[in-house]
Amino acid sequence: MKNTVTEFNSILSPLERDILKVIWPNKKMRVRAIYDKLKSRRKLALSSVAVLLDRLHERSVVGRQIENGRGGIRYIYYPKSDRKAFEKSIVETAVNKLIKHFGSTAVSYFDERFARRK
Repeated sequence: MKNTVTEFNSILSPLERDILKVIWPNKKMRVRAIYDKLKSRRKLALSSVAVLLDRLHERSVVGRQIENGRGGIRYIYYPKSDRKAFEKSIVETAVNKLIKHFGSTAVSYFDERFARRK
């Protein structure tokens, strides 16, 4: 599990991780609501949260819906997967990269490693 956390930390910035920690349990949130939850823990701008949510959306980590309201449109963001599924996809990507680059050496290593656990 430690490797999953390390990979999780290396692909997301600290603020992106904090945003996901807020949005995962709440399911759907506006930028302002996410910002309000985060601003008590750290000094940041609403625009920073909006930019990072946009980047997370571009990377398909979060989805978004458009809501029309007073003053124009607003985005409502939601996680594309729960934390467990997100972490599993990170592990899967890492393993696939290892197999792609190291082939049978990586597969042999996994076989040996998991055989020792039994």
